Amino acid sequence: MGGLGLFFCLGLFIVSCRVLIHFQSAEVIGDLLARHLLSMIFLTFFSLLIFSHIITALSNLYISKDLELCHSTPVVLEEVFISRAVYTLMDSSWMLIIFGLPIFMAYAYVYGAGPGFYFTLLHMSLSMAMIAGGIGILITMVLVYVFPAHRTRDIIMLLSVVMLVGLYFLFRFLRPERLVDPDAYFTIMQYMSALKMPQSPYIPTQWISDTLWAVLTGKGGEDYLFYIMLTWTTAGAIAVISVWVARAIYFEGFSKSQEAKKRRAGGKRALDLLVELIKKPFGVDLGAIIAKDIRTFFRDNTQWSQLLLLGALVVVYVYNFSVLPLDKSPIRLDFLQNELAFLNMGLAGFVLAAVSARFVFPAVSAEGEAYWIVRSSPLRLKRYLWGKYLFFLAPMLILAEVLIIGTNYMLEVTRFMMFLSSITMFFMVFGILALGIGFGALYPNFKYENIAQVATGFGGVLYMIVSSIFIGAVIVLEAGPVYILFMANLRGNTISLFQWLFIIVSFSAVLVINITAIFKPIKMGLKALREYE
Repeated sequence: MGGLGLFFCLGLFIVSCRVLIHFQSAEVIGDLLARHLLSMIFLTFFSLLIFSHIITALSNLYISKDLELCHSTPVVLEEVFISRAVYTLMDSSWMLIIFGLPIFMAYAYVYGAGPGFYFTLLHMSLSMAMIAGGIGILITMVLVYVFPAHRTRDIIMLLSVVMLVGLYFLFRFLRPERLVDPDAYFTIMQYMSALKMPQSPYIPTQWISDTLWAVLTGKGGEDYLFYIMLTWTTAGAIAVISVWVARAIYFEGFSKSQEAKKRRAGGKRALDLLVELIKKPFGVDLGAIIAKDIRTFFRDNTQWSQLLLLGALVVVYVYNFSVLPLDKSPIRLDFLQNELAFLNMGLAGFVLAAVSARFVFPAVSAEGEAYWIVRSSPLRLKRYLWGKYLFFLAPMLILAEVLIIGTNYMLEVTRFMMFLSSITMFFMVFGILALGIGFGALYPNFKYENIAQVATGFGGVLYMIVSSIFIGAVIVLEAGPVYILFMANLRGNTISLFQWLFIIVSFSAVLVINITAIFKPIKMGLKALREYE
């Protein structure tokens, strides 16, 4: 498993190196593009960290089962808060930092960084995580204090709005259109000035990226020392402010969170009808479990509210393709459209894997400590796992086809590419979904404090790595045959016997990989559940 993780990080490192080396080949603006990319990476990580801390702090500071015991002990309130805040910081930051490490190592390799870069990267990344964590925890404390506990739904709705607003400001701060639209400026000097222009002197990520760039290239003067002090004083100030705010409102918010929530009868009939329609094809035994999953999903506000975030993700994903300036590219438009459509299959696959990690991977662990009821019932485990698989299959297929057809429509691709990408995504969903169910059964967590934490464990990370390798393998195997078929269709050429053999072998390999991804993980998960005690 460790070797698999290293292999994934190595692949990300190689891709990042290729991108940076390509930037360096562009005279004058190469370093500017690399520096701007570094700023984008930090700003993206910073935004994700803030939202991750909001969600995690809601669980760790207010919902966790052990908090009643912690607050009943003769311990100062500030100590309890600080310990939970540190746990939240670690729980929300480690995955993002690890996945970002290969990218930063690529910068170090391409630019020949010295020991100072690694030390600066370590402590500046820690300071960024502290600032983002402090902001997220402060937002959570204020929301829980202002809203009554029985209006948790309103809190989650507001968090969704906050994320949407954050996404908007993220795109506005990034301004990626400046990198691909030099015609928007009258002269090359204006274009260069736009690239050199800092994103904002008030954003901590700008201080961090400027500091790392100065240490990396030695072109920053003494300003980076000021940025280091500014970043760490900001992190320290937010930490102190968080403790002050916690002293004033944290315990009252925690007390509100222990109150019983008011149940509304509205929508009960609609939910009953939905449950009856969905569980009918699964039979009596498996249908009971499916019905329980659906009712639990809609009763838990932290579960169903994430559908709003999923909707925002789909809208932003499709919108990005509608604003691509394809007509200003030096590459032929038909080549570029279909090339992007082919690469889009991989990107859509990664989006589906991320959604599956949140909803499909925890499906087995969602049984909680009542898993022994399923285990001791006449329901066979094999039927149980395949039932979970079929339950998620239709929604995932719909999401996949919406993503791929919507973006291809925006790109105005050929019928051949529309058909190929739709069919590829259709079959790829079966493998992604089976990997989620299989790894969820391999690494179950029936004693979770919050179901959202299941996906951030070792099994969740491993699932994302394996599913990414699966998606990458399918894309690589199809690249050659798709190019041959596309060029033959475009130019009216005849495909040779050797090329047909290559096409058949490649698509056969894709079929074998898909079948393996469907049956092997579930078989392994089934064995793990049978041996689970």
